[in-house]
Amino acid sequence: MPVSPPSTSAPSAQVVPPSAEPHGSASAEHDARGASGPRRWWILLILALTQLLVVLDGTIVNIALPQAQLELGLTDTQRQWVVTAYALAFGALLLLGGRIADYWGRKRTYLLGMVGFGVASLLAGLARNGTELIAMRGLQGVFAALLAPAALALLTVSFPRGKDRNTAFAVFGSVAGVGAAVGLVLGGALTEFADWRWCLWVNVPVVLVALVAGALLIRESKAEGDNRYDVLGTVVVVLGLGSLVYGFTLAEHSWVAPETIGCLAAGVVLITLFVWIESRVAQPLLPLRVLTNKVRAGAFLLQAIFGALMIGALLYLALHLQIVLGLSPLHAGLGTLPMTIMTLVLAPVITQLLPRFGPRPLMIGGPLVAAAALLYLSRITVGGSYAVEILPALIVLGVGMAMVLVPLQNVALSGVEPHDAGAASATVNASMQIGGSIGLSVFTTIYAGVVAGAVVTDEASQLAAFVDGYSAAFVATAVTLVVGAVIAAVLIRGPKEQLLPQGDQVAVHLG
Repeated sequence: MPVSPPSTSAPSAQVVPPSAEPHGSASAEHDARGASGPRRWWILLILALTQLLVVLDGTIVNIALPQAQLELGLTDTQRQWVVTAYALAFGALLLLGGRIADYWGRKRTYLLGMVGFGVASLLAGLARNGTELIAMRGLQGVFAALLAPAALALLTVSFPRGKDRNTAFAVFGSVAGVGAAVGLVLGGALTEFADWRWCLWVNVPVVLVALVAGALLIRESKAEGDNRYDVLGTVVVVLGLGSLVYGFTLAEHSWVAPETIGCLAAGVVLITLFVWIESRVAQPLLPLRVLTNKVRAGAFLLQAIFGALMIGALLYLALHLQIVLGLSPLHAGLGTLPMTIMTLVLAPVITQLLPRFGPRPLMIGGPLVAAAALLYLSRITVGGSYAVEILPALIVLGVGMAMVLVPLQNVALSGVEPHDAGAASATVNASMQIGGSIGLSVFTTIYAGVVAGAVVTDEASQLAAFVDGYSAAFVATAVTLVVGAVIAAVLIRGPKEQLLPQGDQVAVHLG
């Protein structure tokens, strides 16, 4: 999501020497600036809208799932896979999507991804049964895997350095943070006043607007030099990630079943094989120096943990609001809005604080703040009040998310050379989606285990079992966030000037 050679210290931003300028072109001075003038701020608006689209699609169906389950006759496992299919296809193919963006052209990849995403959304809304819905959600994920890394790579080359880059990434990161909650609100409104299928069809007009604006405003950019695809690495990593996520899904029924153990073991072996392949091919799908830089690795892991929070934990919050508290889809969506508002309010404040304090204190403290919110949320009861049991936790959770998500993507992409902007960007997004897929599978396993162990005699005891399961999922998320704070403290180290790009650091080729 190539970069400077790996080291054991924080990544240092480097000026590309004149001899390394692409083609030695006379336009190098313009290239180093990325997109120029007001146009790049319009580009930021388009790319932020794109990020909102792919992130909110991870949660927009959450509110609609109870109605979709009734209409299509989904089992509980199918209900989970409506969410997992999107996140898994998205995350597993993102690295390939990033390389396609680098080699074929970021603008071309972006526009193709938009078209495919719109078509898949239309077909998903027309689904007649659970199998069709899950398949089309997976197809959405496939095209999102083209769209997302191309968008982030275009942002990277449009804002290559300095204060404007910090602002652009703060906006982009904030959209990523609030997108999940926006999906819940929008999904609630569409489900209540239209139909759950509009949670999928709503993408189509957004896609049309983004296509026209992107075609007019975005300039093509791509990596120069020898660009060959790592087909073997792609197949191995897709199979490995798929095996891991499916194994965690099977664990809902039994951790010791041969199928569960086999899938998890196969996933570990295939991911290990992928690392071995990447260390030996000339044009790797994921250059290992991207991961061996410890600061960047820490950012990727933190992104995965927050993916588990936004994709996994928020699903159970949506279910609690509707099934236990009895809120309508719209009110359940609006019930998550305080978290979004808090994140948006704090984003510009944190952006101003970044140059002074650097990202490290925020990326350590943010997960701890969010963990405290989840622990408070785990105290929910069947007859509890939203104002007492839910609202305070959401406000604090919004604070924690803003602290991490504003600087996170900037840190993750610091020091990445233009040749690998797509691959590095893909790793950022893949971390969130795979983290969300695995997190949702693990949280579902914990939830299902608690519910299965409850004694259910009537509706009240059934609701109590649900609440105990949701609480257990929230506690598991809180523990995961604490681990994230430890990871940030250990790996994200170094002077703040090295953790965020400063000055003229990279030269890019736009054409």
